[in-house]
Amino acid sequence: MGLTEGSTGVAIVVNLEEERGRKAPSLDALSALVNDDLAKVNATIVERMHSPVELIPQLAGHIIAAGGKRLRPMLTLASAKLCGHSGQRHIKLSACVEFIHTATLLHDDVVDDSSLRRGLASANAVWGNKPSVLVGDFLFSRAFELMVEDGNLQVLAILSRASSVIAEGEVLQLITANDTATNEDSYLEVIRAKTAALFAAACRIGAVVADRPKVEEEALDSYGLNLGIAFQLIDDVLDYSAKQEKLGKAIGDDFREGKITLPVILAFRRGDDEERGFWRRTLEELEQAEDGADLRHAIHLMEKHQSLQDTVKRARHYGAIARDALGIFPDSPAKTALTDVIGFCIDRAF
Repeated sequence: MGLTEGSTGVAIVVNLEEERGRKAPSLDALSALVNDDLAKVNATIVERMHSPVELIPQLAGHIIAAGGKRLRPMLTLASAKLCGHSGQRHIKLSACVEFIHTATLLHDDVVDDSSLRRGLASANAVWGNKPSVLVGDFLFSRAFELMVEDGNLQVLAILSRASSVIAEGEVLQLITANDTATNEDSYLEVIRAKTAALFAAACRIGAVVADRPKVEEEALDSYGLNLGIAFQLIDDVLDYSAKQEKLGKAIGDDFREGKITLPVILAFRRGDDEERGFWRRTLEELEQAEDGADLRHAIHLMEKHQSLQDTVKRARHYGAIARDALGIFPDSPAKTALTDVIGFCIDRAF
């Protein structure tokens, strides 16, 4: 079900890769570029999540050790290299970015009542909601300590603003939850805030620590913002794809929670009255068959109206904007790595 090998969605990506005349993008170049610095970031994370309150490092360590590619801090490290930064400021700031991200994951899992995170039991499933929320607050506080230690007001402004925008995005998502009247603009407003804002901030501070001109700051901000939108669009496709199982998440979590994502919005808009009635029953009223029949029918409707394929096309559109934003920078290993990240994020769907 969903986008699997042999589907229309795959054909899109295969054709794109043939046009490029090279292998499918991966994170290999990015990993090689920042590997040494990332080891320092990880050491900083371990050091700074320490606390005499034993539960804090236990719970924080659980989610941080659960996996993940450290994509956001890696973007900070690569952006700093792209801009020629030769100091060490980007190490602590990359750890700061990861703490902000991890804190939002802890809070997200509580809000969504999620039992799994990257294939393992979520922190709230192990320790409960209250400890998860409070340790998330601790990590936010640690992030702000790292910002203050950096001592740059511009960095503080960028990352603190991103933190508040993320919170706004979470609240906005609550408002639009289970509402099939949500339109595409409202959905994009949510993911710009909830996901893309931290991508943008993570990249922008790479130019700030290198003391680069504002035009380069703005280019990296645009790159990160549009990459983040593309990343979230693909996440929303994956929730209805068999590929999701390989990423440690159950298929249909968004459906079961009644989340209104772009594949749903497009299928609802293109459907007839009977189909819209189905979406209202399953997502607004959360009346869903326990045997999974409603989820299978939801995927069928998405395939019928090509809403999954068109969501991937939207992701490619934002990916192209992100790629264009890098155009002002000269060719370099860092630019190649950041360009490959775009294709990798989109190719996750297949």
